[in-house]
Amino acid sequence: MPRGEYLGEFEQMVMLAVARLRGAAYGMSILDEIRERTGADVAVGSVYAALDRLERRGYVTSEVGDPTPERGGRAKRFFTLEPAGAFALTRARSALDALWDGLELPTDGTA
Repeated sequence: MPRGEYLGEFEQMVMLAVARLRGAAYGMSILDEIRERTGADVAVGSVYAALDRLERRGYVTSEVGDPTPERGGRAKRFFTLEPAGAFALTRARSALDALWDGLELPTDGTA
């Protein structure tokens, strides 16, 4: 497989959050989902940068919603996981599962 075909950990988290949120996946909701589920201290700029990369690769698509008064008339950009993204996530999980299969790491700090 060519270099760069596998997803990074953060890209996987972003895509999984998009998948979980379905039609309600926009920048801040994705950030909140990642923070709630992982406890990670993630910057909103990192989420948007990952979304831009993933959209360029065809793994997610976006569309602009209607402007809302609570956002000062600005619209949200909603993201959807595409079949290519779902395939990439499944492939990444399978690769990691294969590497983990049968592996036991020492728990006493001696790796």
